[in-house]
Amino acid sequence: MKDLDWKKWMEEKGFRKWFRRDNFIILVLAGILLIIIALPVKDGRKSDSDGTARVGGELTADVGMGSGGRETEAAGQETGRTADTDEAYAAHLEERLTELLSQMEGVGKVEVMITLKASRELVVEKEQPVSRSSTHESDSQGGTRIISETDSRENTVYRTEGGASEPYVIKTLSPQIEGVLVVAEGAGIGTVNRTIVETVQALFGVEAHKVKVVRMEADSQTEGK
Repeated sequence: MKDLDWKKWMEEKGFRKWFRRDNFIILVLAGILLIIIALPVKDGRKSDSDGTARVGGELTADVGMGSGGRETEAAGQETGRTADTDEAYAAHLEERLTELLSQMEGVGKVEVMITLKASRELVVEKEQPVSRSSTHESDSQGGTRIISETDSRENTVYRTEGGASEPYVIKTLSPQIEGVLVVAEGAGIGTVNRTIVETVQALFGVEAHKVKVVRMEADSQTEGK
């Protein structure tokens, strides 16, 4: 009797229809959705030990061996592996070039030295406002003439950060490479010298006479083995 009274009460309150199969499935799916939403989401952006930001596991910036040793960085963008000093930048290029040349057939053990032509160059934002004016003049003979003047000035754009004002840098040009010295175990054998010179030219865009390839001493070869 109590069971019948309970069912009757459920029907009167309208609860019984909510426990039908279709509605039950909907409630289960809604519960699963709420659980998924509540799960913590890991941030895809993290920082490496060298301060380079990674997004989705990829470096946001990297240093390559550009033409003529010139690399361009966008304003406000940090280059992860770009050295803070010119000396460290040259050392970084030497390391990469050494690794590459040592893997080439016939070259053998390699040591590289790179000299830079100048320090890095900062390119700042400039604005050139132009003003134009014209003057109409009349002479005593009834003639008229128009004198036009154009004034153009180049001004540096500044930005304020932390209460300090500084020029707005739009890009940074890495130092140009002055010369490359390659000391190779296989230098002077066959076409090794020419291959090394052509490789350096292709990577850095320097002229052939700025690339010197010499043979490594026998003592150095023995120590490296």
